[in-house]
This record gives sequence, structure tokens and C-alpha cells, in this order.
Amino acid sequence: MEGLRDRTRRAVRAELAARALELFTERGFDETTVDDIARAAGMSKRSFFRYFPTKEDALLGELEATAERVAQEISARPPGEGAWECLHTVLRGWEAHINTQIEVLRLIESTPPLRARLLQKRDEARALIVEALTGRGLSPLEADLASVAAGAALDTVAREWLRTGGSADRPTLTDQVFAMLRPAFLS
Repeated sequence: MEGLRDRTRRAVRAELAARALELFTERGFDETTVDDIARAAGMSKRSFFRYFPTKEDALLGELEATAERVAQEISARPPGEGAWECLHTVLRGWEAHINTQIEVLRLIESTPPLRARLLQKRDEARALIVEALTGRGLSPLEADLASVAAGAALDTVAREWLRTGGSADRPTLTDQVFAMLRPAFLS
């Protein structure tokens, strides 16, 4: 059961993330300072750093918690289910959450520091997914390759969704891309 402190912390992080996105979209990432974000949220710069270690994390901070939940779901899937089916099922359910807003995706695509931080966060997330897949019986090499392939599938879905201006049916795209990319070693 989540306590009041955890709910309050999550609410403040969400508020900071919303203010950061507004300012990044309005002014640009480089032109927006941590002071600007903190001021927009009614707090000090010092308080901002209690919630996020970097300006980039104000936009990408939820990725860690999402990765933990994805790894837990992978571990909880039926033991006889194939690894690719497991990844497809779990990530299909999370895809819309992972790539929630077209403006966030456009901002990340056009901002090198955000792209770099996203890659770092994704590597950390993949480590959790690799651990969950090895717990399902894959070798570390197979688990690593499967997690990278699944990440490429989600990246492709996100880019296609951006190309269509957000009008493409994401679950259908996800199914299509996972079918196209199915690794031979997981057959």
C-alpha cells in the first residue's frame, strides 16, 4: 500500500514534469533552465533537485519506474510462454504509456541532450528486462539481443506514429512490427 509521502512525491514529480514539458515546448530545451522549471512549479531550484537529478530527467524520470514494472510483468508471465511472445504481450500493453505524447517524442527527437539521456535510461531499463528474461531461461546473450530487438520494435512504432501525426493505430503497429522483427533464435 502506497503511503501519503509516496503519493505526494509522485504528484510533485508529475507537476514538475508537466511544467518542464510546457517550458521546453514553448521556449526550447536549451533556453529553459532548472530555475525556470522550479519557478513555474512554485519551488526553489534546490527543491527541484530533490525530485530530479537533471533537467533531462524532468521529462524522462518516469522511465525507471516503468522499466521496473515491465520487468515484473515479464517475470510474472506464464513459464511456458515463449520469450518473444512474452515481450510482445507485455510491451504492447506498455507501448502507449512509454510513448505517451507526440510533443514529448518530437522534443526528444529534436534535442540531442534529451536523446542522449534517453539512451542512457533505456540501457538501464534494458538491464532490468535482460534480468527478467534470463529468469525465464534465456542465456544473457539471448536475453540481451531480445531486449534490444524489442526496443527497436518500439522505436519503430514510435517513429511511424510520429510520421502519421499521431493518427496510426499503435496496437496494430506494435503487432505488425513485432511480427516482422521476430528473431529466428526465439522461434
